[in-house]
Amino acid sequence: MDKIAVISDIHGNLPALEAVLEDIAARGVGTIYCLGDLIGKGPSGDKVIDLVRRHCTVVIRGNWDDGVARESDSPVLRWHRSVIGEERLDWLRSLPFMIEFVLSGRFVRLFHASPRSEYERIQPWDAAERRLSLFEPSSHCARPVRADMAGYGDIHNAYVQHLDGRILFNAGSVGNPLDLPAASYALLEGEIGRETPAPWSIQLVRVPYDIERAIREAREADMPDLAEYERELRTARYRHAKED
Repeated sequence: MDKIAVISDIHGNLPALEAVLEDIAARGVGTIYCLGDLIGKGPSGDKVIDLVRRHCTVVIRGNWDDGVARESDSPVLRWHRSVIGEERLDWLRSLPFMIEFVLSGRFVRLFHASPRSEYERIQPWDAAERRLSLFEPSSHCARPVRADMAGYGDIHNAYVQHLDGRILFNAGSVGNPLDLPAASYALLEGEIGRETPAPWSIQLVRVPYDIERAIREAREADMPDLAEYERELRTARYRHAKED
């Protein structure tokens, strides 16, 4: 069977990314897909981008990647831009919107937030119609068909749901989770490219990492919004529960 790791929402947290990549390597995973938001919130956007470029098979664009890559008067975004540098910002601007492939006879579509926009936010407790819309194609899709399996990031809350005979999953957040104070990613197994039915599986993986090191690195970088970032990492709770 082929193994695919789906990671998302690293948000400049280098210790969390390093721990996840170590776990992925230990499991013998051959393919890593990254669903965006490499940067923002945490201090190490430059190092995170470099690691992701080195290890990930395909990387798509998240809302933070899009927002920071644009010109802005926001002091926070300008700080992150200064850390990342122009070459990496150009790379972020070049990222594709989604990933589509077949796994053991099931058509899989991966995106950051929805198949329509990297800014559209859909939670696991939202109305069924909204969640079911994540299987539908959009103008961004290469294949204009409903997905059998849809996966995304953005909401920092890992889950798997069975809806109308289809699988919806969220990979959670590597570097800024909202549900548990441990890095999260999804692991898919099956036969990549096989059009006929074959065994497959999906698993959510949680990886502990050195949270105090992550906070220390943010302090040493004199990062903006430090107190909020420190609270989020330690508690996996945000000031506003439904923020990104």
